[in-house]
Amino acid sequence: MIILVVNAGSSSLKYQLINMEDESVIAKGNCDRIGIDGHLSHKTASGVKVEKDCDFPTHAEAFSCLVDALTTGEGAVISSMDEISAVGHRVVQGAEVFTKTTLVTDEIIEKIDELRELAPVHNHGHALALWACRKILPNVPQVVVFDTAFHQTIPQKAFMYGFPYEDYEQFHVRKYGFHGTSHRFVTAKLAEIMGKDLKDLKVVSCHLGNGSSIAAVDQGKVVDTSMGMTPLAGLMMGTRCGDIDPSVVNYLKYTLNITGHQLDEILNKKSGLLGISGVSSDKRDVEEAAAA
Repeated sequence: MIILVVNAGSSSLKYQLINMEDESVIAKGNCDRIGIDGHLSHKTASGVKVEKDCDFPTHAEAFSCLVDALTTGEGAVISSMDEISAVGHRVVQGAEVFTKTTLVTDEIIEKIDELRELAPVHNHGHALALWACRKILPNVPQVVVFDTAFHQTIPQKAFMYGFPYEDYEQFHVRKYGFHGTSHRFVTAKLAEIMGKDLKDLKVVSCHLGNGSSIAAVDQGKVVDTSMGMTPLAGLMMGTRCGDIDPSVVNYLKYTLNITGHQLDEILNKKSGLLGISGVSSDKRDVEEAAAA
């Protein structure tokens, strides 16, 4: 069985083609700078590399380019997309709506897109990629795995914020936690390496990258995590500010006389290590990282 795994952001679409018989990666790549001036990076298990600039106005064109990379030219690894048995998508925010892996339908995609305000950099991009994938592979089963699902065990005392309770009831304001797929894998792998049952361990799992988070896992269940209602909270990250005094948000908004969307852009894409250093080795890396 061959499956395609997709991880879409607001301006990028990463993918891996996997042979499930031995779980080996057949090919992988990234369509980045969607909506700007697109670029495809594609690499096969045999070492063939394809780099080319492409026109990606939307995720639909990016997905079409992904298909071409897998099936045609020097980087081709399959003869047609009919060889793919299933597609798996990583989705950042499932909130309290999605608590487990879910089979994709049109209604599911619409619900994922409705949660975009809870993950403004991610969920809309996920939805666009899901629509594009269903258009090109209408008969292939697709599933979504949610980063928030592993964190559903966080107790109320840890996920509640100090806001009026009706804000939680009406607007779903609470801590959700992210990078759940990573934390789940890492904690299970640690138990395997130690030769112990995960239920006998208390683990602090660290997901460190451009986006970073920490999770406290007790007996295989998350009891707290550093990210919050969105992936902006917690540790200082590559381009995200992490935890700050909430008054800073209002202060900057009124001092700079900017809109909420402009402030979101600063907090999510121009802050963190990039913000305090003012430098980056590659502008493209920063733009891609902000979408990851």
